[in-house]
Amino acid sequence: MVYRPHIKILAIYFLCFLAVVAEVKATTVSYVDKLNREVTVEAPVSKAVLFLTYELIPALDCWEKVVGVGRWAYENDLLLAANPNIKKIPSVGTGADINLEALLNLKPDVTITWTFRPEAIQLIEKMGIKVIAIYPESIKELYDVIKLHGRLLGREALSIEIINEMESVFRYIITKTKALKKKRVLWLGSRPTSVAGKIGITNEIFSMINAHNVANEINERNRDVSIERIIGWNPEVIFIWGNAKYSSKDIIKDVRLKNVTAIKAGQVFKAPDWSTWSPRLAPISLWMAKRVYPEAFQDLDSDEFFKRYFDKVFHVKYENLRQINE
Repeated sequence: MVYRPHIKILAIYFLCFLAVVAEVKATTVSYVDKLNREVTVEAPVSKAVLFLTYELIPALDCWEKVVGVGRWAYENDLLLAANPNIKKIPSVGTGADINLEALLNLKPDVTITWTFRPEAIQLIEKMGIKVIAIYPESIKELYDVIKLHGRLLGREALSIEIINEMESVFRYIITKTKALKKKRVLWLGSRPTSVAGKIGITNEIFSMINAHNVANEINERNRDVSIERIIGWNPEVIFIWGNAKYSSKDIIKDVRLKNVTAIKAGQVFKAPDWSTWSPRLAPISLWMAKRVYPEAFQDLDSDEFFKRYFDKVFHVKYENLRQINE
């Protein structure tokens, strides 16, 4: 009986210790977003809504913290492979068509969307919901977005591990291609005359793989140009955005382009439709590099690389995804 007061005192000390630890773990995250707004959020959050960056859910293993996703997440092969019950997470529409009622009902601690509709972001703010607008236009900015998710969701160490994996792939690409003679390349967007210019991640990838983006004279993300201008650029390799409604065959069969080097050589490739803002950027970059300089990657077992990468970064089996066409 004489030890009971001591036990009670120890219990009180223990509870105080836990309270102190909890206080230490809690932190305030301040982030200046792409609309130049400083947003402050108490982290780690317990309820987040991700409109576009939902591929970070399996990468950061934060399923329990995400209460809403953009509608396109339901068709995402990576999420379906990682969680067949993905549709049990409510949809909040898309970044271009937000379901404000659904968003309000979820009462998230933070919402992360893109900059497409600034007026919708202002409306979300007025509803009393913290919202961060992103639009990574460089690999560094993508890293910042990944680290932001890590800090907000209590997965900061894991976010750094993911970035290190991406960096490893990028270093491999640079090592393999840096001494090669540059080829002329072009990225086509939603239309066969929409090209990726100097601003953005696409141009940075081309620089990384030691290729010359023939459209980098355009100081914009994307711009429509004439067929004549594409002919004048005479790219040796052409890539097509994965979600475009036309195919590489459509470009090759376009008689107006018959004298373009890429057309004559059959070097027109449609990117996988999962080329999004996520750690998938690393394997996409390798896929592109291998098509521009196949001779540099003859010793690469692509299938084994993708299996290892998707297992380590996303914790999914590559064979369960829409695979890259070799």
